[in-house]
Amino acid sequence: MTLIPLLAAAVPAAPTHLDPVELFLDADIVVQLVMAGLLLASVWVWTIIVSFSLKMRRMRRDTRAFEEEFWKADNLDRFMKDRGTADVPSARVAKAAVGEWRRSTKGEVRDAEALRGRIAGVMDSQVAGEADDISERLNFLATVGSVAPFVGLFGTVWGIMNSFFQIGAQESSSLAVVAPGISEALFATAIGLFAAIPAVIAYNRFSHAVERYEAGLHRFADRLHGTFSRQLEQL
Repeated sequence: MTLIPLLAAAVPAAPTHLDPVELFLDADIVVQLVMAGLLLASVWVWTIIVSFSLKMRRMRRDTRAFEEEFWKADNLDRFMKDRGTADVPSARVAKAAVGEWRRSTKGEVRDAEALRGRIAGVMDSQVAGEADDISERLNFLATVGSVAPFVGLFGTVWGIMNSFFQIGAQESSSLAVVAPGISEALFATAIGLFAAIPAVIAYNRFSHAVERYEAGLHRFADRLHGTFSRQLEQL
């Protein structure tokens, strides 16, 4: 064997693809902390996406079933006694309205318009509270979607600064000196985008889903308000 093949065999082969694990392990400690934080945020984002999707699907199904049975009931008091404690937003809206109705009709109803206003008020308040409870976890998606790219950019800037420091320390501007550090730094931005993009898409879709569900609750409340108004006319 000649000398040239021996020297060629002694030189390590250049990497043919990016290895995310190696990029993470070789990065500066600050960049590693940024990457780790963004990865944890991404895991939590996907956890919220999956759990919220299942929650909305189950809630729409249960709400549809409750409202169908509610409007078919012949005796509202008996139905609310049997099903009024169901873990469904519509049930809680109906319970709030029925509770106000019962309190206000124990004695003589002197002001029907005031009673209509109170019933509408308690239902609107309950609907707003239900919408707030449903969308509570969506704030994290909005936060990650807006902040994660800047956190990744911070890691990138820090990594590039560290690469320039290595240039000065080694007194060499060779691409082989700065390329690894720059690759690790840019990887932080990539992770930031990896966390932010699903968060933004999910936040927009889920916000729209919550708005549609809230509109459905308002329609249920308006229909129930009409039912109580008709009963007031008969008093």
